[in-house]
Amino acid sequence: MWVLLRGGYPLRMLLPLRAEWMGRRGLPRSLAPGPPRRRYRKEALPALEVPVLPVTATEIRQYLRAHGIPFQDGHSCLRAPSPFVKALELKDQSGATASFSLFIDKTTGRFLCMTSLAEGSWEDFQASVEGRGDGAREGILLGEAPEAEDSEEVRRIWDRAVPLWELPEPVEGQLARVMFGLTKVTDDTLRRFNVRYLWSARSLVFPWLSPGGLGLRGLKLLGAEGQGDGVQYKETTIPRPGVYYNLFGLPLISRRDVEVVLTSRELDSLALNQATGLPTLALPRGIACLPPALLPYLEQFRRIVLWLGDDLRSWEAAKLFARKLNPKRCSLVRPGDQQPRPLEALNRGLNLSRILRTALPAWHKSIVSFRQLREEVLGELSNVEQAAGIRWNRFPDLNRLLKGHRKGELTVFTGPTGSGKTTFISEYALDLCTQGVNTLWGSFEISNVRLARVMLTQFAVGRLEEQLDKYDEWADRFEDLPLYFMTFHGQQSIRTVIDTMQHAVYVYDICHVVIDNLQFMMGHEQLSTDRIAAQDYIVGAFRKFATDNSCHVTLVIHPRKEDDDKELQTASIFGSAKASQEADNVLILQDRKLVTGPGKRYLQVSKNRFDGDVGVFPLEFNKSSLTFSIPPKSKARLKKVKDDNGLVTKKPSSGKKGAVPQNSETCLGQSHHPYQPDVSKPSR
Repeated sequence: MWVLLRGGYPLRMLLPLRAEWMGRRGLPRSLAPGPPRRRYRKEALPALEVPVLPVTATEIRQYLRAHGIPFQDGHSCLRAPSPFVKALELKDQSGATASFSLFIDKTTGRFLCMTSLAEGSWEDFQASVEGRGDGAREGILLGEAPEAEDSEEVRRIWDRAVPLWELPEPVEGQLARVMFGLTKVTDDTLRRFNVRYLWSARSLVFPWLSPGGLGLRGLKLLGAEGQGDGVQYKETTIPRPGVYYNLFGLPLISRRDVEVVLTSRELDSLALNQATGLPTLALPRGIACLPPALLPYLEQFRRIVLWLGDDLRSWEAAKLFARKLNPKRCSLVRPGDQQPRPLEALNRGLNLSRILRTALPAWHKSIVSFRQLREEVLGELSNVEQAAGIRWNRFPDLNRLLKGHRKGELTVFTGPTGSGKTTFISEYALDLCTQGVNTLWGSFEISNVRLARVMLTQFAVGRLEEQLDKYDEWADRFEDLPLYFMTFHGQQSIRTVIDTMQHAVYVYDICHVVIDNLQFMMGHEQLSTDRIAAQDYIVGAFRKFATDNSCHVTLVIHPRKEDDDKELQTASIFGSAKASQEADNVLILQDRKLVTGPGKRYLQVSKNRFDGDVGVFPLEFNKSSLTFSIPPKSKARLKKVKDDNGLVTKKPSSGKKGAVPQNSETCLGQSHHPYQPDVSKPSR
């Protein structure tokens, strides 16, 4: 993950040091960013036969009462005595168990014992209480614990790293402080957080320690690279992302602390703690996600301030995380020129305590006034590009029309049978996923293995079956993407699908859900024999989900049966007009049938609620990479098409007289599509 550090130190001092840094950076092979290749499996969402939400908060309370287990109701967890720490089960004067060290998540039922560090699912907890099976073993994580290979790598790097002030070359320490913006961070702060510096890799090393600081569980290496007039940071975690999570600064938290500040970077936590003296914690993956496994560590705080960054993506992430933490106890620092990220604020000499006092409460009633929304409106007006959403790297023409991919919207996508809808939408979603958009795929037509194969080919931009020696390299990179798949296939109930999506939003912080396609959910609906009414209900459910969860939903819908020589329109979407009315964006993959060959494809944006821009742009399919964004190397041949009168005419190839340039601005916003062949009708 790359984070840009803006300002905070004199440019005239940075540039000469940056030149020296650029010539020396590079990670030794023995300390390469990623550990040796391993076979990790990302947790798949539950299949249909396994309940998506295995337990509810009410069921958890009833079970604890039925077994005589006392509990306390918390913000996001229930606290109960731990069955894994018998020696600490002390009785107070009333006879109740005093050691409430077990935390049970109200939404998923997963538990964590703070004392023994045992964790597991709700079924594991029930097995332990009822004496069935092994249950949870005392002191051992039931979840994905770091492997021995990781532990050895962590210990080896940690032993080689030294504090900045103990470097044999003082110039190296000064250089590191400048590149990481630590010129105003004291040695005492670095010593208190146990931050070290790996001289051979030119990287800061942040430890992930178990609660109480008893053991080293993982590391995050932060390397700096000069880019233009600024600095970019590159993070490397051991174990790999998604395998193990921790909070930087956790050993410094006291049981008496009732307020904490959450940041997205370790450097910001250092600056905040030094300037304010408040407890600070850094999230393991920044604004990408807040894993539910970390929620028990935040239960003790009555107030949580989220200061995640200085852009709109950080602001949206803060609001999403506040819903998971209980909005009533959360406050958010709104990004602004006078409220940058904490490290930059420290370097600029701003008062960080004053900025914290201006934090806005995350919770409000159902009705708000403009006064409460005023600052958010100003933020969108002053950051127009960020408000437009995340831009596609592979489809610049789509950026000109839709401007970007935004949370909380519903996109309806349609196209003729066999035109390549699934192939296009997989590349469309993969483009966003590679930029950090947590994505959930629900493919009901094709298997997940086939879909993953297509997306991996698009990711590698080439057929891996012809170069199997590179499969592990590309598979490792693909596995680190925030991409998940629903295990459904065939017809499914809309209620089951929505429950799975809500579970994914809570556990994996999903921001984009792709449903391919709607027709596979209509057979399960018993609302009415009218298929149109059933479809309207399903579309409304997806619309409500997108709005309530601030999650973008892309819904694939088959079109009505149309004549092959006619183009699809918004009215061609199967069902009533509700799908196009509820949708924020409507995309149509047009496929102009040719006499020979697969035809000419182009994408039509027929609805854009964000700013109203509509239009079309051409697509050229590359069979070797299964992509629409990377044109084939060979030039297109002259092909023939039928006009409305059945006559055959030649279409000029690109660059010839009469052809429309692919980047022509005249193609946008026109009712007639210029990428159709210019057929001359005979004069009457």
